Amino acid sequence: MSDLYFDDVTVGDDIPGVVKGPMSTAHIMRWSAAMENWHRIHYDWKYATGHDKLPDVMVNGSWKQHVLIQLLVDWAGEGGWLWRMGFQFRGMNVPGETLTAWGRVRGKERRGDYGVVNLAIGLKNEKGVESTPGTARVVLPCRGGPAVPYPFDAACLGPRVSE
Repeated sequence: MSDLYFDDVTVGDDIPGVVKGPMSTAHIMRWSAAMENWHRIHYDWKYATGHDKLPDVMVNGSWKQHVLIQLLVDWAGEGGWLWRMGFQFRGMNVPGETLTAWGRVRGKERRGDYGVVNLAIGLKNEKGVESTPGTARVVLPCRGGPAVPYPFDAACLGPRVSE
């Protein structure tokens, strides 16, 4: 993967998406087991549909978070840093859906030696229904500037620089 620099990012750019699916009950169960999340809505169809009146077993919220993080870390590359991310669970996802994590550059600002990119992010199914909208801030190096320190500390960001 090539290095991504703040200077190369434009407001309005879509970042490359991450596609997962179609999801199966096996995918959902494996994630539940790995996370030790034994809530029955993630693996017990009879319980999920009967007791909780859900349409099917549910894709885990922690899995959705993981995919959004993968989207941002893949885009930022080894030179960038996912600084902040926030999202809301607004809809359910069930087996059979193909889910796409997406992102769009909504703003950018120079902060000292680094660039901060503000993104709208989310997770949509194959019908375009958004289930997990959010926002993120990614720190990127500026071309010819120092590398973003690892681990990143927001104290290294200077005041906003006018462009």
